Amino acid sequence: MHLVIIGAGEFQKPIIEKANEMGYETHVFAWESGATGKSVAHHFYPISVTEKELILEACKKIKPIGIVTGASDLTNITVQFIAERLGLIGNSRSCIEKTTNKFIMRNALRKAGIRTPEYICVSQGDEIEGKLKSFKFPLIIKPTDRSGSRGVCRVNSISDVEKAVQIALLHSFEKRIIIEDFIEGNEYSCETISYRGKHHLLAVTEKYTTGFPNYIETGHIQPAGLSFELEHRIKETVFSALDALEVENGAAHTELKVNGEGIMIIESGSRMGGDCIGTHLVPLSTGIDYTKLVINVACGIEPVIPENMKGKSAGIRFIFDKNDYDRLALIKREFPHRLGYVYETEETIRKITESGERKGFYIVIDRERMDVAKILAMEQRD
Repeated sequence: MHLVIIGAGEFQKPIIEKANEMGYETHVFAWESGATGKSVAHHFYPISVTEKELILEACKKIKPIGIVTGASDLTNITVQFIAERLGLIGNSRSCIEKTTNKFIMRNALRKAGIRTPEYICVSQGDEIEGKLKSFKFPLIIKPTDRSGSRGVCRVNSISDVEKAVQIALLHSFEKRIIIEDFIEGNEYSCETISYRGKHHLLAVTEKYTTGFPNYIETGHIQPAGLSFELEHRIKETVFSALDALEVENGAAHTELKVNGEGIMIIESGSRMGGDCIGTHLVPLSTGIDYTKLVINVACGIEPVIPENMKGKSAGIRFIFDKNDYDRLALIKREFPHRLGYVYETEETIRKITESGERKGFYIVIDRERMDVAKILAMEQRD
C-alpha cells in the first residue's frame, strides 16, 4: 500500500517513520534542503511542496491509498489539492482556505458567533492610521497567510505600527496582514482528531512564549493542568470552531487564550500542531499514537479513542541561546533519565525572530506536571 507524505523536515520525519512502521510504502515530496526525513523514506522526490501540479502527476502514477502531512499550513494546502483530485480522504477547499488564511478564518468564526479578537485586514499600500481609531493599544500585527510566528509583532503605540506592518507584509505571500487586539491571558492549544465531522479532543497544551514583541514559542507542557469544568468549556468552544471552519477529517491544532472574560480562539489549523506537540507530546501525555490516527484517517480508517487516556507529563523547551544550551547540559548531568528526546544544531549567536530559527529542542518526561515545568524552568511572560 502506497502512502504519500508532503514534507520531510525534522518535524515531519516521525510521520514517515510511523508510516513505515505501519507497513506503508512511503513516497515523500519535499525540498531537498533540510529534508532530514529523506533518509527514512522509501521513495523521495525532490519537488517543492508548492508544486502541486507536478506532485499530482507523480501521484497519479503512485496511486496512493492516502496522503498526509504534519504541521505545515503550506503542505496542508497541497495535501488538500491532491486528495480532492484523486478522491482521497481529506478536507474541502473551503476548509483549507479558512484554516490557512487568518482573515478568512476570523470572518468564519465571527459569523458563527465564536469569540475572536477584534481585527481588520490591510493590504499593501492601504492607509492604516485612520482604520485604527477604534482600536486600543497594544495590538498584534501578523501576515494573513503564514505560521510559525513569521512576521508576528506586538505594537504598543501608533509610532510602532509602520515598521511592524512592513515586516508582516514582507512575510505574507498575498501581501495582506491582520491587525488585531492583543488578548491578555494564559495561552493553550487543543490537539484534536476528526473523522467525517466527528471531533475528538486528545490533549490540551499549555504554551510558553518569549513574550513581547514577537511571541515566539519557547516551550509547551502537557497536560495543561486545567480544571475539569474549564477543559470541558474549552472543548465545546473548540469543537464549535472546527465546525465553523468545516474541519471534517484529520488533525487540528487550535490556539486559544483564557482570561477573566472567558475563552478566545486565536487561530486554528486543520493539521497537527508543530513543535513536536502532535508527534511527541500527545503520545507521551495520553498514551495515544496521534500520528497513527492521522495516517489512519487519511486512509479511511475511523480512529478509535480509548475512554481512559493514560500517560505521563511531558514538556518541550526550545533552544534559543547559551542559557538554553547550559540548561540542557545541566539536565543531561542531573536528570538524564528524564530526557525523552534531544535535537540540537550547532551553537551560534544570533537573534531569533521566528520559530524556524530556533537551534533545537529537548523533551522532558516525568509523572508530575509541576516536575516537568521545574526541570524545564518554564515561566509565563507577558
